[in-house]
This record gives sequence, C-alpha cells and structure tokens, in this order.
Amino acid sequence: MTESSTNSELLRDPGTPRQGSTDDDEILIELVKALFPRKPYCLVEDWTIFKVDVTDDELQKIDAAGKLPLVLFAHNVRFDSQRRFDVGDWVRSTMAISFQDGFLFETWNTVYVLVGPGHEKSARLETIFSFF
Repeated sequence: MTESSTNSELLRDPGTPRQGSTDDDEILIELVKALFPRKPYCLVEDWTIFKVDVTDDELQKIDAAGKLPLVLFAHNVRFDSQRRFDVGDWVRSTMAISFQDGFLFETWNTVYVLVGPGHEKSARLETIFSFF
C-alpha cells in the first residue's frame, strides 16, 4: 500500500468511537489543576487517539523512553492554559506518557483534556506525522 493510499484510507476510516469527558469546562479545569498542578493543559474536542503500530523492538524503545505508543490529534482547541493555541485551532501531540480515565492524555509538556466524542485508530507513526 502506498503512503497516499494509506493516508486516504486513514482519513476515510472513522475509527472506533470513544467518549471523552462530558463535564463542564470549569470542572475539568479544576480537576486538571488539582491532578497536574504545574503542568500546562489544553481542553480539546473532535479528537482522535492514534495507537501507533510498532514492532516489538520499537515498542521496547518507546517503553524505555517512558512513553506510550499513543498520539493525539484534535480538530478543535477549546482552551489552552498557556495560550499556545487559539480557540478553534487544531493540535497534534507528541507521544503520551500517561492516559488516565479515558480523557486525560498526558505528554511530557501538556495534559490534553479530551472533551465529548472522539475516535481511536491505529496507524504507523510515519503516516500520522505525514499529514498532520
């Protein structure tokens, strides 16, 4: 399969539906501040978690680096605590270091709070970074 056909297939496939938090933004902000007191956070919606397809060797390297083979893409930023993103911007994360309660997606630099419905898909890392 070519990269072009892989990309178009990935875009057409809606993936597996997932549900983020349904709480109000104010409640989510207080929660993330309490759980991650010194870490920047970003509330996002219309999101997809990509489970990165990796070989066993690649997974060992990812594990050794303290990461999980998960990358987040969100079409809509609702709020960013450090104003790195404007409301309505899209964002793609680096690999996760934790994923809690189905809606708290943590990277080294940011906690992404997944709001509302989203999806989960599998893809190679090269594919994810080739078009986002």
